[in-house]
Amino acid sequence: MDNVMLNNKIYLEGKVVSELKFSHEMYGEGFYVFDFEVWRLSETTDILTITISERLIAGIDIKIGNEFIVEGQLRSYNKFVNGSNRLILTVFARDIKICEERSKNPNQIFLDGFICKNPVYRTTPFGREIADMLLAVNRLYNKSDYIPTIAWGRNSRFCKSLEVGDNIRIWGRLQSREYQKKLSDDEVIKKVAYEVSISKMEKVTKDGENTVEGDNVGDEEQSFEVLDVI
Repeated sequence: MDNVMLNNKIYLEGKVVSELKFSHEMYGEGFYVFDFEVWRLSETTDILTITISERLIAGIDIKIGNEFIVEGQLRSYNKFVNGSNRLILTVFARDIKICEERSKNPNQIFLDGFICKNPVYRTTPFGREIADMLLAVNRLYNKSDYIPTIAWGRNSRFCKSLEVGDNIRIWGRLQSREYQKKLSDDEVIKKVAYEVSISKMEKVTKDGENTVEGDNVGDEEQSFEVLDVI
């Protein structure tokens, strides 16, 4: 991967689960989106959105059921939906190839960014410790991607010491989760949230002595109280 991607890298192995659909055109280049099912060790899956250039899909059969390796960056943008802005996450593909053999870690992400909201630490009714953190990751042309992240246990306690503007590096995976949001006593809607689940993190300091935290959280610990992050 080139220098542009050093602060934002994602690697996914999975299966196409939707038809390829035209998204938009930029500088004469067309971009398409499709849903991508990525496996977990627990045998559950995450359904993630892939955005891909028409140049990358030339000669590649993107059809339902085909398995691929996708490498790229996690991008965000705001979309006006039902009277309010929502933060939308998508994986911007920079390379795609046929997945000939599945690995033990099909979902890997690294982000190097800056905290743009104070981390929110909380505990669930079952005593689980959780911290939600929004990370701003710089991109070319003075743009930034805003990435919701979530940490558990020791990592979540470490987040309590962090402040807006702190430079943080995180390693983990991109996950999707479906939940129900109550609009009224009679109306409940189903929503999907996307966030980066942190397995390891470090605070980047000016003196070069980085503070590292890590829980090595496994899939068995991925059950938690939901929070509307988009």
